[in-house]
Amino acid sequence: MKNAYVHHLCIQTNSYLETLEFYTQALGFEMVQQSPNFHGRAFNTWLKLGDFYIELQTGKQQEMLAPIDSNSEGIVHFCIWVEDLAFEVERLQKLHVHFKRKDGEIIYEVENGALCKLVAPEGTIIELRNNRGI
Repeated sequence: MKNAYVHHLCIQTNSYLETLEFYTQALGFEMVQQSPNFHGRAFNTWLKLGDFYIELQTGKQQEMLAPIDSNSEGIVHFCIWVEDLAFEVERLQKLHVHFKRKDGEIIYEVENGALCKLVAPEGTIIELRNNRGI
């Protein structure tokens, strides 16, 4: 795959407005397109952060989507690199974002840096990380 790159992830949600607000207000994604009544879905929306996109969509009409299970196969989380992890955590705490704690801590050290994990309204786990050397 010469000259290829990851363009987007698609995230489905039962809580569209809450999820849209989370990605735009808390994480700083920009809404670039919103399509109501999209092929049997209430919404299909494109969000952008840098060169990365999320396709955010509701389930099809009358469909209740099953919750995410972090022990299933496939994508477990996606990561956003941040320059100042402590600052971002403090900012997100003020927005009442739900963090996954490890041993009671929000920020914890891992090989090559520190990270934290938060949970979006639809259940997607997002890692925020500041790397040293990767």
